[in-house]
Amino acid sequence: MTMHRIRVIDLETTGSRPPAHDVCEIGWQDVVLGGDGRWLVNEERGAILVNPGRPIPPVTMAVHHIIDQDVAGAPFWRDAAPPVLKPEGGTLGLAAHRASFEQRFCTPQLSGGAPWICTWKCALRLWPGSPSFSNQVLRYWRMPEGLDRNTGLPVHRAMPDAYVTAHHLRDMLNAASVEQLLEWSDLPGLLPRVPAGADRGRGWDELDDEALRRLAADRDEDVRYSAETEVRRRQNQAAPEAERPRQGVLI
Repeated sequence: MTMHRIRVIDLETTGSRPPAHDVCEIGWQDVVLGGDGRWLVNEERGAILVNPGRPIPPVTMAVHHIIDQDVAGAPFWRDAAPPVLKPEGGTLGLAAHRASFEQRFCTPQLSGGAPWICTWKCALRLWPGSPSFSNQVLRYWRMPEGLDRNTGLPVHRAMPDAYVTAHHLRDMLNAASVEQLLEWSDLPGLLPRVPAGADRGRGWDELDDEALRRLAADRDEDVRYSAETEVRRRQNQAAPEAERPRQGVLI
């Protein structure tokens, strides 16, 4: 029987585009369902250095501070990944902040086809008032209960970042169902505000129709989806009463 566990994953890599780039560290932190029906962050966490099979560029060394000598004797990704992504006892799924990045490297073949929760997309829905939606801004804006500051440091290392993400996921799971988080994660991000351009920082409901149509044709799928969602809301609001779905009468 699959235990009630979701494993949060974080990767440090040589770059963002496999196969030109590869993983140099994987970290994880489990979130489990407690006996009282509440989700919690447990003590199951860790990290493994990975040999990316190529030199680590200086620009990425400068982010995570992993150097070639650190990974020279480490296992390759194909060997390091499966035990972490498919732990004994199973999981309900995997999670990551901006999970699309981790999914580039954690392929279905390596993960066993596990479903993914994207905590970035879910944060957009659950905490739209945050000034930003990066893992670390959410950390300090929200100040999640029980998050040990030292365990969550240094940033841009795999285990500490997974640990921080896990506290966001725990609170999300205690506010919404696993199914809801998975559904949101499968959709583009629903941005609460325009992220760039002349209307940056404005809510979608503040835009005129022309600006909204322009953003609904944007190249960024999250911008398009967010603008289209507001267009649909306005169309539904403007629909004549006879065209709106009627609620059944309870007798």
